[in-house]
Amino acid sequence: MTALTWEYEGYAAEEERLRESLCTLGNGRFATRGALPECAADEVHYPGTYAAGVYNRLTSEVAGRLVENEDMVNLPNWLPLRFRLPGRRWLTPDTATVPEHHLVLHLSSGLLERRTRYDLGEGRALAVRQQRLVHMADPHLAALRTEFTATGRAGDLAPGLDLDVEAALDGGVTNAGVARYRDLDGRHLTHVHTGDAAEDTVWLRCRTRTSDIRVGMAARLTADVPLAPRHTPARAVQRLRLHLAPGRTATVDKCVALHTSRDPAISDPLDAAIDRVGRAPGFDDLLESHRTAWEQLWRRAELEVPGEAGGILRLHLFHVLQTLSPHTADLDVGVPARGLHGEAYRGHVFWDELFVLPYLDLHFPEVSRALLHYRHRRLGAARSAARDLGRRGALYPWQSGSDGREETQRLHLNPRSGRWLPDHSHLQHHVGSAVAYNVWQYCEASGDTEFLHTEGAEMLLEIARFWADSAVYDEQLGRHRIRGIVGPDEYHEAYPWATRPGVDDNAYTNVTAAWVLARALELLDALPAPRRRELVERTGIDGGELERWQEVSRTLHVPFHAGVISQFDGYDRLEELDWDDYRKRYDDIRRLDRILEAEGDTVNRYQVSKQADVLMLGHLFSPAELQSLFHRLGYRLDEDTWRRTADHYLARTSHGSTLSGLVHGWILARARRTEAWTFCQEALRGDIADVQGGTTGEGIHLGAMAGTLDLVQRGLPGLETRGGALRLDPAPLPELSSYGFALHYRGHWGVRLRMEREQLEIAVPSSDLSPIDVLLPDREVCVQPGETCRLLLAE
Repeated sequence: MTALTWEYEGYAAEEERLRESLCTLGNGRFATRGALPECAADEVHYPGTYAAGVYNRLTSEVAGRLVENEDMVNLPNWLPLRFRLPGRRWLTPDTATVPEHHLVLHLSSGLLERRTRYDLGEGRALAVRQQRLVHMADPHLAALRTEFTATGRAGDLAPGLDLDVEAALDGGVTNAGVARYRDLDGRHLTHVHTGDAAEDTVWLRCRTRTSDIRVGMAARLTADVPLAPRHTPARAVQRLRLHLAPGRTATVDKCVALHTSRDPAISDPLDAAIDRVGRAPGFDDLLESHRTAWEQLWRRAELEVPGEAGGILRLHLFHVLQTLSPHTADLDVGVPARGLHGEAYRGHVFWDELFVLPYLDLHFPEVSRALLHYRHRRLGAARSAARDLGRRGALYPWQSGSDGREETQRLHLNPRSGRWLPDHSHLQHHVGSAVAYNVWQYCEASGDTEFLHTEGAEMLLEIARFWADSAVYDEQLGRHRIRGIVGPDEYHEAYPWATRPGVDDNAYTNVTAAWVLARALELLDALPAPRRRELVERTGIDGGELERWQEVSRTLHVPFHAGVISQFDGYDRLEELDWDDYRKRYDDIRRLDRILEAEGDTVNRYQVSKQADVLMLGHLFSPAELQSLFHRLGYRLDEDTWRRTADHYLARTSHGSTLSGLVHGWILARARRTEAWTFCQEALRGDIADVQGGTTGEGIHLGAMAGTLDLVQRGLPGLETRGGALRLDPAPLPELSSYGFALHYRGHWGVRLRMEREQLEIAVPSSDLSPIDVLLPDREVCVQPGETCRLLLAE
């Protein structure tokens, strides 16, 4: 991969939160936002460091009720490094004149560089250059190099000057990065202590208040002048005075180690941090090994897309790799919906893995497997959740955190009205189908039958069992129904005429439930007899239960109206919204739910959607597989019905989620190609343009970022890993008809696919593995290891 950068020119306080999120650096174990080290947390800046899987639970009083929330913890801030002329106030871009400011994120090397020139008055200026990394080879290390140069106001030589510098580890932090959460208790750290371990090294230790996770942090400061340590209860401080001679640059290096009690093979986090930072090499050597690790990642995730879209996709890939790197494979963590980049959604795990794992499956299967282990370790909690509803099987939570219980809040704040409202999104039971889908996709892509026959089978069967037990037979319809749930749309939490939450027969939920049941039955038939016997004995599944699975998988109700698939039963009884009126009255109607509630109305009354719901089926399944699913259920789904369905929901969706444009672009690439690119661009711009109006500053949208990568990897090529073969059915867009990428498929490292308008090229590296069967709509080819196959595509 060629060296690429993501850059910002000039200082803009109103953009700082966005830049901090998009310039976050991480390594899969922890990440730090791209805040300026001289700036403390305030309304403009928000430095934050988050370690994967480090949560804490607190209880707050909200609207007269006690509400419990578990949050990903903002850990002690290792960044602080501030500077000033002796006796003057500390310099920041908010308190001093900054004639030059340039921020560069080096994607190829995982390095954040900033160059700032401070105007000091009297013809003097201070040039500051910083390089920052969160080490990708050693996932417990981070480093910051700061170079100070005295210059004239125009950048020429000036008399020397003295500069006071203060570096610190700050344990006085809270979770305060999301404005709408600030009424909640955000003080997650306690027992903060500081000290010094050597002449150049200070340390900080603390623990989380209720989860009792111990945190150890140590910082080594390197400079050519004496250091003066100073400690307060919450800050470990090192001070020094630099004399900046004319034309000479003074360098201060800060190396930091972070450990928690969740780390394996250590006895004490603080001892481990002090030892690690003491043994760490200097900045130059750290940077070299860090770059090497990033070069290896980029080779495994090779992506060639031309133009502006290619640059954005590489930024998205960079952030996916920082959140879920090979280091993640050693951890017990899920897919945080907002990455390790901020505190939105409290760092919880939703269904976003549905958009993330299909990409990882074909590049970093060991990471996918680890993320599925996270779900399997919480299978017991999912079984308990099902039992609490009086059902068998496993019910995975809509929001998950440390231990697998449901973390969805029972109240949520509408910032428009200022009211706290009941939250029924825990009724999104379809997350179980997402877990099952990811199990199946991972095993198809990797060929990992050992996982499929063990942990994968246990999850798949228990999720199928829950769906079968949730289905109720309706004599009048002659079909099974799933009642009282919420679909992916999220707007419709209840019928406007009902007193209980939930809707009935959400089409997405029922069709994916039928798919899960069918796959579970298929898997049971394929299991080796000894393993099948073990599973049957352990779970108590009997022949009568399997007969019910067969029946439910073929008789689940899918509602239709006016020749289109209904989002749920009764959808056609809802009112139409005057879209033109709302577009005239509001600049942004993505969050119609908040707008209508503030007006004293509710989205439950209208045929409006926050994001793709029914159309998500076209994202998960190829046209042929989706038609087969409907056929199994006794329905006919032809191209005209699907096209009408797409048209119906396109006209009634507000796109209040960054995932919505992605799914619609994916669908329209085959249904209405001329409009697809508009939605693809919306998905690409989701975070960089902050299209949701300020949400990116609270953390990136990891599912949407990974989904755009998967759009190029699977969506446009029509790539499926199904039945032991690579299936391809390309749908090239005029705006994106030439691209290439590498895959890790069933043990084959570095399989390269390249689309070049009417030609498809597949190159399989040399090995002693079996050839790869490639299936296109009009032919089948077998590509041997060491062979490159070029195919002309039928028009």
